[in-house]
Amino acid sequence: MTQALKSTQLSAYATISHGFWGREGGSSSGVFASLNCGYGSDDDPVLVRRNRQVVAESLGTDTDRLITAYQIHSADVIHVEKPWLREHAPHGDAMVTRVPGIALGVLAADCAPVLFADVEAGVVGSAHAGWQGAFKGVVDAVVAAMEGLGAKRSRIHAEVGPCISQKNYEVGPEFRERFASLDARLVRFFVPSTRADHWMFDLPAFVSFRLEQAAIGSFSVLGACTYELEGRYFSYRRTTHRKESQYGRNISAIMLKP
Repeated sequence: MTQALKSTQLSAYATISHGFWGREGGSSSGVFASLNCGYGSDDDPVLVRRNRQVVAESLGTDTDRLITAYQIHSADVIHVEKPWLREHAPHGDAMVTRVPGIALGVLAADCAPVLFADVEAGVVGSAHAGWQGAFKGVVDAVVAAMEGLGAKRSRIHAEVGPCISQKNYEVGPEFRERFASLDARLVRFFVPSTRADHWMFDLPAFVSFRLEQAAIGSFSVLGACTYELEGRYFSYRRTTHRKESQYGRNISAIMLKP
């Protein structure tokens, strides 16, 4: 059985099943080795489904009830009432549900997966928080959608999963300026790069800032860097630096136990 990173707080809830999976323990090969869970890659869909089955079984559900959206780096939230076929996946970057047995999956390869739960209300959520989604407000959108299902933000716990770390995330001046134009306080998430006119961006800290702003009950950050830990995680930026044409996707998921 493949091992997933777990949140200490989410693991303490008997009604929640969750995990942050990397690239180990699957059936794919080559650049997709081995637990690639992204149908959007050029990997064999049969192998991707087999990999997702491993994850679904670990969560305690069926493969077809482990769902992912067609992610578009937005702040759009999907209210999930029943699972969908992969070819009918709606567009969006976050999901919420109060239906037991449906696992809300997030695909990422450097972006931050964030899992949310209000156990008392029986509401869970997930978000794909790359810089664009976090910048556009995907964290606030998930919390608001959970409140719409009966959650209270003061009871919500969120866990930020493995994503790219600041020391491996170099950006250009226009990237930093976009943040500075929105709010001058956001420049604190950038430090100078060794390259002139370039900066290193702290994605997990920025997502944490958004969670603080949302005033939820609590949150924590797992801290693993997808770029640095090559044997454990897929990384889009590492693939780009190596001029490889394809990359796998890590999956994270949360579910109310049936």
